Amino acid sequence: MTETRRPWLPRTKLTVSILLLALFIYLLTRFSVAIPSFILAVILAFVLTPPVNKLEQRLPIPRGVIAGLMFLVFLALLILIPFILVPPLAEQIADLNLDFQILLQQIEELLGHQYIIAGQMIDGAAIFNQIVNVVQDIVQPLFGETLGFAFDVISSLLWVVFIFVVSFYLVKDNASVVEWLDHLPPPDLRDDSRRLRQEINQIWAAFFRGQLILGTIVAILFTIIGFAIGLPFALAMGVIAGLMEFLPSIGHGIWLSIASILALFAGSTWMNVPNWVFALIILGLHIVYQQFDLNYLIPRIIGRQVHLPPLVVILGIVAGAATAGVLGVLLAAPTVASARVIGRYIFANLSDTDPFPDIASSPLPPPDPRWWAIGGKSSDEDREGDKDDHS
Repeated sequence: MTETRRPWLPRTKLTVSILLLALFIYLLTRFSVAIPSFILAVILAFVLTPPVNKLEQRLPIPRGVIAGLMFLVFLALLILIPFILVPPLAEQIADLNLDFQILLQQIEELLGHQYIIAGQMIDGAAIFNQIVNVVQDIVQPLFGETLGFAFDVISSLLWVVFIFVVSFYLVKDNASVVEWLDHLPPPDLRDDSRRLRQEINQIWAAFFRGQLILGTIVAILFTIIGFAIGLPFALAMGVIAGLMEFLPSIGHGIWLSIASILALFAGSTWMNVPNWVFALIILGLHIVYQQFDLNYLIPRIIGRQVHLPPLVVILGIVAGAATAGVLGVLLAAPTVASARVIGRYIFANLSDTDPFPDIASSPLPPPDPRWWAIGGKSSDEDREGDKDDHS
């Protein structure tokens, strides 16, 4: 007669959980230097997994070979693009930096006097110095350490190899990773785990692929418009506009501030209009673009799953900047959106309500590594398609 297995006592479970948590925190701090590189590897896997999935469905070639070829193509583009784009872009950015230094000197000379307004003495130079100091206090912690690490990663062959190797295996062994994640939680929680993972995966996949596409479109669009209206350093400003798309809610304001300063002090390169009129033209075009971006580009390219109130995004960006520098700023929006999904699930269980009210009536589809893995479906249309397929 076999003996009945005795389950762990609650005290034993609590002790083991605390020890595992302590071990996890120790490993996290011990290997913290590798965390940014691992995050970059996961981002690269998110970007390259969808085309590998599609090619695997259409070509009778092993997934490992397809993944290897995809990484070779990506590496070739990574090497060729700087030779084509970087020289003129670097020249314009250098000139843009020089012009901004001249503009700052002009602003300092303009404000470097004392003014009497309504009987009050205002020291313009002191106000300018305070503004510069505040901006430096904000920018230096934000960009200093993280940009230093980014340059170390780029210049270190070891980190580059680490990122590519980890990303390659995440793409190649995608199904194994999904199966491992499926078996992590207890059996009675696996359905909930799969649903949560699907929602969070859709958020991150939509963000990475969508932001890359959106940033490219915006960079091309702003470069063309910049050349058309005579905006100084149009190529550099177009690239900056594309990069600013990775900063939701505040990126547009940063670009508009830079462009307005250029317009007011430099004017158009060919339009014979006063500088202040040129600045108003840029402001009007930017307002039109912002409405086009919010109502057309973002819903269709990124989707509404990452769409958050501007205040929430700004608070997330501030928290991300304080925690992880530039990397935290870039990942603030999908992190906050994922936290919203997890928080909704926890609150629903605490209040004994359905954590998945929108999909409670539809049966849970079987796991599909092609879509539930890294870089799965991301759009609302795909979700509706799944509902139709399983109805």
